[in-house]
Amino acid sequence: MNRAISIAVASVVLGNAPVYAAISDDEFAQLKAEFAAMSQRLNTLEAENSALRELSESTVTDLEVAQAELGSVKQHASASSWADTIKVKGDFRYRYESIDVEDADTRERNRIRARAQLVAKLPNNVDVGIGVASGGDDPVSSNQTLGGGGSSKDLKLDLAYAKWNATDDLYVQAGKYKNPLYRPQKSALLWDGDWRPEGVSAGWAGEHLFGTFFGNWIESDTKKDNDAFAWGLQGGVKFALGPASLTTSVGYFDFPTAGNEPYFDDDFFGNSSVDGVYLYNYEMLEVGADVGMNLFDIPLNVFANYVQNQDADEYDTGWQAGANIGSASRKGGWQVGYRYQDLEADAVLGLLSDSDFAGGGTDGKGHVLSGAYGINKQWKVGFTWFLDNEAGEKNLAEEGGALNYDRIMLDTAFKF
Repeated sequence: MNRAISIAVASVVLGNAPVYAAISDDEFAQLKAEFAAMSQRLNTLEAENSALRELSESTVTDLEVAQAELGSVKQHASASSWADTIKVKGDFRYRYESIDVEDADTRERNRIRARAQLVAKLPNNVDVGIGVASGGDDPVSSNQTLGGGGSSKDLKLDLAYAKWNATDDLYVQAGKYKNPLYRPQKSALLWDGDWRPEGVSAGWAGEHLFGTFFGNWIESDTKKDNDAFAWGLQGGVKFALGPASLTTSVGYFDFPTAGNEPYFDDDFFGNSSVDGVYLYNYEMLEVGADVGMNLFDIPLNVFANYVQNQDADEYDTGWQAGANIGSASRKGGWQVGYRYQDLEADAVLGLLSDSDFAGGGTDGKGHVLSGAYGINKQWKVGFTWFLDNEAGEKNLAEEGGALNYDRIMLDTAFKF
């Protein structure tokens, strides 16, 4: 066969007709067949090489696409990880209010409240929170009155804390944090809703029982010679009463203020004083209860709150009772509420009690009507009417007695 291939190649190269004539027909036929086989093999190899080149190019392209997709996945995973560990929430409220105090001109004003909070979830079940709020340095209000020719408004540190969730039921936290105490239907008899304790607290909550401890610095700087550390304990129980539910609590809170000067704005907020210092400590024994049920598929809560200061000689008790029906936490939801409150001058530390009722602080009594309607889950409108309040039963006794005090607030509020 090698001889035939050599003769064929020589014939092509030299063009020698006599050489071609020397090849027999059988040899020439064999040569043609072998040449055809070789040609077919070359075509097959070329096709395979072409396929390999296409596969290589495709592999490179696929690899580039895969790398791009991997980068996108990493970016998305990073964003998802950030979203899983950092939470942002807050609210905004616009308020119009009218205040009518006996023997004084009616006062009207427009106010806003804006709050934002960032919470980071760290390893070992630790949360770190930082929050800011509008308003000044009032410990029980984040409201900011509009006006001043459009001047810039204050933004203050509202929250700054670290919280360790030791178990699903037990936590410990320190810093400036939201009030951890149970308040029947958000009662502000002892604590205004905007008050942020400063110090440490711990809490435990089981299926039926709960307990809370807090230690609060009213003033921590000994240089001011007005330092005071307050502490409190509260425990409670939650259980079912047929189709209803009952939550009850009892607490004791010790605020050693006797002999100290005012802590904010040179004001005692209704509390008794002598020679410019607090007359009493505030050793408050408190009980609260809330019964919840459905009335024709409408939520109904009836609640009460009572407090007595064991250090004061007189004007040492306060109580509140009322009911709320409905819920404005969803689109088209509505809620109406009523409560009556009587808070004597030295029943609680006036610095921290409701800043709106009877002008704020203690030494007041009267009615409160409220209502709200849910535009959607995050937006509601409402009103609060402090009706026929009497301010100054003790502190204005020598000046003709308590003053009539009416106040109405119209709100539109948003949460995010």
